Parts: sequence; structure tokens; C-alpha cells
Amino acid sequence: MDVTLRTRTLNDFTDILTYHTFAMATFPMTITLDTPDEDVVAAVLVDAEEYGILMERYEAKLDRYIRRLGVREHEDRQDVLQEIFLKAYRNLNGFDIDLSFSSWLYRIAHNEAISWYRKKNVRPEGHLVDDAETIFQFVAAAAVLPSTTTRERINAQEIERALGEIPKKYQAVLILRFFEHKEYEEISDILKIPVGTVGTLLHRGKIALQKQLNDEAIDI
Repeated sequence: MDVTLRTRTLNDFTDILTYHTFAMATFPMTITLDTPDEDVVAAVLVDAEEYGILMERYEAKLDRYIRRLGVREHEDRQDVLQEIFLKAYRNLNGFDIDLSFSSWLYRIAHNEAISWYRKKNVRPEGHLVDDAETIFQFVAAAAVLPSTTTRERINAQEIERALGEIPKKYQAVLILRFFEHKEYEEISDILKIPVGTVGTLLHRGKIALQKQLNDEAIDI
């Protein structure tokens, strides 16, 4: 975990901490690696230091996610992550613990990434994937190339380029579904669109991607 980010963020929390009225005695829980996020949130509302657990759980995931959304430089991603974790903390009192914390946090991350490159007035230039293996997994799951295409014939760089060319509304659902492995309901919560629309966008996104792909996507 980035110690600088965690320290800087927790220091900022000192000025904005608001305790719930229930006492520590009413929440006798020991936080472990297996403790559900929603229970950790409840603990954070009693003891702000517990927020570091959520940061450790999600920093790497969100760093990868916003990189795929277009925040390419490490320092820029650190700034965006700072805003994500601060905004999430400030709004914890309004979080419904009966809902998914992960989807709620990803929604904040999505919005902060978009806000970042709007403020910078730049076009997203992130790498949508981490390596060729991820591309292979995507091709198999999304079926955007002929089923007879072998791993050895796939040009990962060309497929990544094509992913960056399709409309953002398609790119967003493809990233969440095939790279972040989110279920339709989670994608619906993150993007604030109906579940049925998620399916429609995925279908149209794959078609758009197939149109972008050319012979260079398969090494002949």
C-alpha cells in the first residue's frame, strides 16, 4: 500500500470525523481479513482508524480501475485516489450498509476519474489492461474474435487500441464486466443505469469493438 497516500488521507480525516452516538461497547467486533466491508464501515463510524482497512483493501483495485478509465500517470492516480477515499469517508454516514460497499465505492471512483480528466481538459489515455494475459481472458469471455483464433495469433496491443476507440459508454461496461469482473447488478449500481441497459450496452459494445478490430488484431 502507498504509505504516503494512507497517512495523508487519514490526517485529513482528523478534521472531518463525526462520531455516531452509539458507544464502542455496542459494537464489540474484532476486524479481520474476512470481515465484510459493510461491517468495517460500521466500525469506521465508531473509530476512524479502521478506515485504513478499507483503504488497504481497495487501493490497488481502484488504482487499476482508474488507470483503465484514463488516469495514466502514477502521481495523477495518487491524487485521484486521495479524492476517492476522502469523498467516500465524508459520505459514510449516508451509506446504506444493506447495500454493496464495493459498488458504492466504485461509483465514486468512476465519477472522480471522469471529473479528473474533465478538469484537466484531456482525453483519457489509460491502458485498459495490465498485460497480454488479461487480453486473452477478455477475448475468450467477450467472444470478440472468432472462436478458432488461438492465443498465439492474438495481437494484444491492437485489441487494446480498439478498446480505447469505442464510445465511452460501451467501454465503461466492458471494463467493469470483463476486466473488473462485476455482475450486471453491480454494474447497474456503479453506473446508475438499469440492469437491462447494462446488457444492452454490453451487447452493443462488443459489436462496436468487433467493428474496430481489423486484421492486425490477429497475427497472420
